[in-house]
Amino acid sequence: MNTPFNGLELKLLRQFNELSLEELGQHLECTRQYVHKVETGQSIPSPQFIEQIANFFNVPEALFTNVKPVLQEEQIHFRSNRTTKVATKQVVMARGEYIKRLTEYLDSKLRLPKYDIHDPNRSGSIEAIAEQCRADWGLGLGPISNMIRLCESHGVVVTTFQSVSTEVDALSLATVRPIFVRNEAKESECRQRFDLAHELGHLVLHDGMVTGDRLTESEANQFASALLIPQTMMRTHFPTWFRGGRYNWAKLSEFKQTWKVSKAAILYRAKSLGLLTQEQYTSGVIALRKSSESITEKEDHLISKEKPELLQACFTMLAKKKIFAEDVAAALDVNVSFLKNLVGIDIPKRPKLRVLEESA
Repeated sequence: MNTPFNGLELKLLRQFNELSLEELGQHLECTRQYVHKVETGQSIPSPQFIEQIANFFNVPEALFTNVKPVLQEEQIHFRSNRTTKVATKQVVMARGEYIKRLTEYLDSKLRLPKYDIHDPNRSGSIEAIAEQCRADWGLGLGPISNMIRLCESHGVVVTTFQSVSTEVDALSLATVRPIFVRNEAKESECRQRFDLAHELGHLVLHDGMVTGDRLTESEANQFASALLIPQTMMRTHFPTWFRGGRYNWAKLSEFKQTWKVSKAAILYRAKSLGLLTQEQYTSGVIALRKSSESITEKEDHLISKEKPELLQACFTMLAKKKIFAEDVAAALDVNVSFLKNLVGIDIPKRPKLRVLEESA
């Protein structure tokens, strides 16, 4: 009798652990072709092989016999460079799938913040929609102090990944409860904040739409710029750092640190509002390049790092309900070390029982 086997789970595990077919085949002492056939359902593995891969990945065998719905590629929106390798995307997509499963579990156990980003009644220009969002979310006209906290307070789960290169900026998962995944390999906190604002733009502007083309990317960038720096405040402060056709870089640096937006993004915002001509904008970009600030800017280290808080709070609340890391891992058919690798934070474990010895 053939053992039921879900090869897709093997593929997800392999990609999550950044292994190629060849590398996994070497570890399991079989060919890459055989691994591929098992993953695609062309070959049904023996019970001994299932035991072997379960031991290798340190997961229960039940993981490979349960059939679970899996994210489709169109549900995953990448902010990535065009040169991103397929293998890199696969690693991130696998992590996204496991984060989705974890989020579904948390929603079944806890009352997470209600997701209320999308509003079909919003209309008008992107500038007007961003202003309305600021009003709806009680942000006023000042700087947004913490972008992660803003997202989480409106029901978006924010997490990070650290194991892949800067090829992938960020991604969002179009699930019942949206998930944003930031790349910690990206050093600039300002750019991380912009990535989150960009993903919010997709939720607000493109609900139910396929994104990733130039138009939707441009629109999400416009929304991010308008959300992070309202045009009223940009127009008000613009003369402090650009006057008489010349940049005051010291003042622009102060403006950046106040609003936590990169100088490159500030220049682009000013150009889009017609405050800078194309020539003035280009000269500013060239100046940043000459000072080696095309990617990392000299003030970046002065901007405080923002960390996700919702997931940590969820695990703390679960512990109060006597649900610990071991229980969560078992519910997801993984182990505690896998779970910790997935979320990148410490998760309360079940307290060890003390054995009381009778005194002689």
